[in-house]
Amino acid sequence: MRKKLLTTSSEGLMEDSYPYRLYQKAKKFGVWNPQNIDFSQDQKDWKTLSVKQKDWILKLLAQFQGGEEAVTYDLLPLLRVIAIEGRLEEEMFLTTFLSDEAKHTEFFRLVLNAIGVNEDLSHLHSESYRKLFYEILPETMERLWYEQTPEVIADAATVYNMFAEGVLAETGYKSFYDGLQKIGKMPGLLEGVDHLKRDESRHIAYGTFLLQRLICEHPHLFDRVIKKLEELAPLAVSLNAEGVIVDGEKTSEYSSEINKYSERQLKARIEVLARAKGKTIEEIYKSAGENSNL
Repeated sequence: MRKKLLTTSSEGLMEDSYPYRLYQKAKKFGVWNPQNIDFSQDQKDWKTLSVKQKDWILKLLAQFQGGEEAVTYDLLPLLRVIAIEGRLEEEMFLTTFLSDEAKHTEFFRLVLNAIGVNEDLSHLHSESYRKLFYEILPETMERLWYEQTPEVIADAATVYNMFAEGVLAETGYKSFYDGLQKIGKMPGLLEGVDHLKRDESRHIAYGTFLLQRLICEHPHLFDRVIKKLEELAPLAVSLNAEGVIVDGEKTSEYSSEINKYSERQLKARIEVLARAKGKTIEEIYKSAGENSNL
């Protein structure tokens, strides 16, 4: 039974809290519609691309389309847990988070439709990709339906926000964006990826806040999060190796650059989480955003 409603009580909303500020940013910067992107030039460009370029783009489209669909499915258990705990400001932001993921799923499907690709693309999902998006991510998130301990919530935020989004997606979008800029074609796809990068920065920022809050409340979770990230790291190396192709060609120099970028992202997030152990919960709620890449 619900005990009270916050917004009609003397408490109101925590308007100075980081989750609430993220909610405001989502309303301001997350308002874009995939249906408004013009793919007419992309349709023309697709016909002029080399076979290698098409293969590269199609593989990344298959991976991002599947990944965005997966995270759209898998976010709901976390939203439910946050709602059960009565963290209204966090729930408000998570509603925008889920809406973003739905738009991302729609966007990539529109791209595929525009270039006339309607066949099954699941054969482009590698073993490493399937390990994460077909097994680890759904299994970790589904545990939240029946187990809401701090440990299980921390595992979910680590796999979903810190790794799938904070390491893989952010690195993948950089590779995709760099490659599209180099070939100078597919402007609609490039425009959408730019929107997605900004959306993901808010998602990662929330995941950082959530883990900081959990570590502040339960310091032993820091070691658990680090261990989980270390277990997942080989998947990042493998997936990076599969995706770092620019202009249809794989180069050792760019592969090294992408791996270093991925390592920097992971290291930076670990350093931010480590600082949570020395803060009060009030400091986490008010200043978490200062340590994010939003």
